[in-house]
Amino acid sequence: MLSRERIRTSSTRPHFGSIIGLIFAFPLLFVDSFATATISPGSILYASNPNQTWSSFSNAFSLHFISMTTTTYSLAITYDAFIPIWKAGGDDAVADASASFHFLPDGNLRLLNGSGAVLWQSNTANLGVSSAVLDDSGNFILRNGSVSVWASFDHPTDTLVPSQNFTIHHVLTSRFYSFHLLSTGNLALEWNNSILYWSFGVNSSDNVSLTSPILALRSSGILSLIYQKGSKIIAYSSDFGEEGKTLSFLKLDNDGNLRIYSYAKGSGGSASVMWTGVPDQCEVFGYCGNLGICRYNDAGPSCGCPSENFDLIDKEDSRKGCKRKVKLEDCPLNATLLQMDHTRFLTYAPETATDVFIVDISACKYNCLTSGSCVASTLLAESIGNCYTQSSRFSESIGNCYIKSSSFVSGYLSPAILSTSFVKVCSPALPNRPSPSTEQNHWHDRKLNPLIVVVLAVVTTLLASVIFVGSLCWWCRSNKRAYGGISAQYSLLDYASGVPMQLSYKELHHATKGGRRNFEVSDATNGKLFSLWAYEEFEKGNVKNVLDQRLDGFDVDMDQVTRAIQVSFWCIQEQPLQRPVMGKIVQMLEGIVEIKKPPPPVAATWDPINGAGAMNLSSSISALSTPASSDREPSSSPPFHAAGTASSVYVMNVEGQSSVLPPRSSKF
Repeated sequence: MLSRERIRTSSTRPHFGSIIGLIFAFPLLFVDSFATATISPGSILYASNPNQTWSSFSNAFSLHFISMTTTTYSLAITYDAFIPIWKAGGDDAVADASASFHFLPDGNLRLLNGSGAVLWQSNTANLGVSSAVLDDSGNFILRNGSVSVWASFDHPTDTLVPSQNFTIHHVLTSRFYSFHLLSTGNLALEWNNSILYWSFGVNSSDNVSLTSPILALRSSGILSLIYQKGSKIIAYSSDFGEEGKTLSFLKLDNDGNLRIYSYAKGSGGSASVMWTGVPDQCEVFGYCGNLGICRYNDAGPSCGCPSENFDLIDKEDSRKGCKRKVKLEDCPLNATLLQMDHTRFLTYAPETATDVFIVDISACKYNCLTSGSCVASTLLAESIGNCYTQSSRFSESIGNCYIKSSSFVSGYLSPAILSTSFVKVCSPALPNRPSPSTEQNHWHDRKLNPLIVVVLAVVTTLLASVIFVGSLCWWCRSNKRAYGGISAQYSLLDYASGVPMQLSYKELHHATKGGRRNFEVSDATNGKLFSLWAYEEFEKGNVKNVLDQRLDGFDVDMDQVTRAIQVSFWCIQEQPLQRPVMGKIVQMLEGIVEIKKPPPPVAATWDPINGAGAMNLSSSISALSTPASSDREPSSSPPFHAAGTASSVYVMNVEGQSSVLPPRSSKF
């Protein structure tokens, strides 16, 4: 039992001298109980008594049984009785309603099922353990006198809290996933201890090791890497909560993603996501199980099967993957390949080192079909730098072909993916299943709201300028007109910048098909082109000024408006390579991928008095030509992460890393 309980239950009637002695001794007793809150050997907790706990002195943390389902329990250390930060035996030690947890007289901790079977133990018998304590940082410690023999912080399960050091010898686990700190100082996520699907940190070289790196989470929510030469901030996630009443914690969730949460004491178990390791959940290997295909709908990532050749393993849980309706061994001479456009089978180390060929789509398909060990193949479109390109027809694509010989295949379907994949099935290959968004036809069921009006208004206004410039360029080339000895292309660039052009009414009327100029200026924009004025207001944080005044009075989500405006500026970049593809635009607008700060648009200020303008090309050009470094503004980075390049892009901006997904609430 707790030593404090022994103090409270001592109730024999003392004489006057004893009272005086107790008065002088009381401060010492208070200090001792605050420092230890000691738990004595022989103490027991029962799953059948959920109100029975071993608590820290401040009662912020407690050790007790928590209900996982209606019939199963885990022995856990929790914060505020809701947030589990450690579980005895992790996810594997599932106890029944008759389970018990024993602090044995020999110093061993043992978790027993109702049948008496040992689910977990600390293996600390006969080490001189004399007491246990749960301190106010959430660390459960076994002591031999004042010396620590065993501590829960040294045996983490799936969560890291402030004051807990995480080294290369520690690991967080959740279902099939594990989180490690590598000797290089990088953070790493693995599936089944074999597939490295995410690496992130400060070191881009696998050949450089740091001396005793330590990962630590500050109480403010900042995740830092500490090593011999100093420290490096890995992630900013502070929500500036009131100290002592807010807990930040790093957790490896069972979906394979690493997140930093913030929990306000008294919130009833609802914690907010402040930072996410893998920005695109569908990039997590195995998220949808074997042969499962990950895609996005209105609710976020969802799982399905490749086609009608497959069934869900568990219709109640689509994340468990799919199975072929007819096994391949049952049709040895009648196998064929199902083609899946805009689909990529996730390929990470060590698969990237073997079974790769640079071929066209037909060869990639044939190599899998004729191979007895191949179950699927994926053709990654030919790449130039970070920009993946593909011919207009999938049948003409050339790229890296990965042959999947493993029995486990994880897929990702998105309109933004320029890859084609094949999976082996028994003939005939049935059509692909439509995406959930197509089945629900959700656009026809949705009313037009102010956010859609904002997106359409901003994007349409800015893109109309680009369309107009393109039509005028075509007209100039068709008429082969030169303007005062200057090339038509340069004069066109001047026009786009606001420099006055000498065009007859007939020429202008013909070029614009009787339309009006899209590069208007007004007093409302301080005599500047709309795109330049809008960017200046965006940089000042005056996003509301950019909105159409007709939206006054509407309840508009300004975070979504800001995202829409950022996307608009990326869409009108002068350099084509900086403009995102339409599929990526959709993901950016939905908040699926992080949006980097866009460079200023190429524009000029029109002086109505002097009739002159000035061109500024440096911003867009420098965004492409200047090497990235950690102290650069994020505006020079591409607006999105190309497939397979997330790790390298993130390392460039370690100091500026922040939450990459919209904050959400999760129940624990």
